[in-house]
Amino acid sequence: QVQFVESGGGLVQPGGSLRLSCAAFGFTFSDYAMSWYRQTPGKKREWVAAATNDGAGTKYVDSVKGRFTISRDNVKNMVYLQMHSLKFEDTALYYCNVGWNGESFDNWGQGTQVTVSS
Repeated sequence: QVQFVESGGGLVQPGGSLRLSCAAFGFTFSDYAMSWYRQTPGKKREWVAAATNDGAGTKYVDSVKGRFTISRDNVKNMVYLQMHSLKFEDTALYYCNVGWNGESFDNWGQGTQVTVSS
């Protein structure tokens, strides 16, 4: 069964950094592009970053370009999101799933909460 387990979130001051991790299970990880998404209460889930199946290609939503870096480890079936220069507006519940153009599996993990606050 497809499963995602996100971790690494927390409370951080503006300008701080966090590294999110996601463990993926139940599918051939190296066959899929992977993405990070985020959601705040009352809003639609937003795509944030994607990496191709081999990790050679990446792309980001404009609001995080130059601050966030997505990476993956196809041996460990893990995907990461390194976040620097965090802003108040980055506060959200962050999820990982497959996808390059917004496609995703129906199964979602519990997410990991990132709160940027002074």
